[in-house]
Amino acid sequence: MGLNCGIVGLPNVGKSTIFSALSSAPAEAANYPFCTIDPNVGMVSVPDGRLDRIVSLIPTKRVVPATVEFVDIAGLVAGASKGEGLGNRFLASIREVGVLVHVVRCFENPDIIHVSNVINPASDIETINIELALADLETVDKRYSKVSKMTRLDKETAKQAAALLPVLERLKAALGDGKAARSLNLSDEETKTIYDLHLITLKPMIYVCNVDEDGITEENQHVRTVRQIAEAEGAQAVVICGKIEAEISALDTAEERKEFLEAVGLEESGLNRLIRTGYKTLGLRTFFTAGSDEDRAWTFHAGDKAPQAAGVIHTDFEKGFIKAEVYNCDDLFRYGSEQKVREAGRFRMEGKEYEVQDGDIMHFRFNL
Repeated sequence: MGLNCGIVGLPNVGKSTIFSALSSAPAEAANYPFCTIDPNVGMVSVPDGRLDRIVSLIPTKRVVPATVEFVDIAGLVAGASKGEGLGNRFLASIREVGVLVHVVRCFENPDIIHVSNVINPASDIETINIELALADLETVDKRYSKVSKMTRLDKETAKQAAALLPVLERLKAALGDGKAARSLNLSDEETKTIYDLHLITLKPMIYVCNVDEDGITEENQHVRTVRQIAEAEGAQAVVICGKIEAEISALDTAEERKEFLEAVGLEESGLNRLIRTGYKTLGLRTFFTAGSDEDRAWTFHAGDKAPQAAGVIHTDFEKGFIKAEVYNCDDLFRYGSEQKVREAGRFRMEGKEYEVQDGDIMHFRFNL
């Protein structure tokens, strides 16, 4: 899947405001539908207190955090799967992302237009989910028709088609009922057989409850509704006040942002929680390199072996991989220095089969 998060939802729910705060780069936002037509793309630093602690223990000239990409996709409406509101164009953008971040309006404000003229998170979620399901249903129907004809071809082709048809039939039934493909809990093998369909509803979903200033300290019924839906789907739900996040992002220094958060009763920005949630939902994890020239967070896929992690830095590192010097940042924090980590016997050499762990600090040996 794509290594990015696509922000979706109905028009005027706060998607572009949240995206602008995320990327600290203004996305076009206005009080009318379809203001955003072409998707905005922003690379966002992943907040990670571990990197700050590493820098305090291993001073360096340069600090580089991990990043994740967010894409602001224009608002969908009922009928999008049939082209309403430039729906086909928007749906094409959604197919290219790895995780869906569904922003749901959870605040009352008569000055901000709602496409349905009523604030009803459950209905809003249903509208988006049905449109995404219908778009996928069209894709599955086309493949089903094609595969059905393949059962009349040579024996081997017919066998492959016969194995795929039951999966497509299950998808047709679920999508036809407005249910997401991910609700079927397909096996890894079944998922591989339909990978090239790039089904939207097979992607993981994160729900973002966009609340007003009062909603960040006291959970309202709208948020509770979204949480119940998310829990039933096995999805994550994050509460954010887009207006406050926009104000935070406009501040110049970390100290100013900290003071602002304390003033509104928050320990950290809601966007930080969203970024970390998106990062982990994408199956991404972090290892570090540390030294006098640079302390850096690198992104790898959960389950990657040491050579693959080395390849994140440079393809030559993976090709010529010999060994990796490894210890975890928790050991650095416990003992206070790399030397003391060595003395405690926590510094080790790992080979090609080592599965990299989140938080590892690594140095790679390679030869070309």
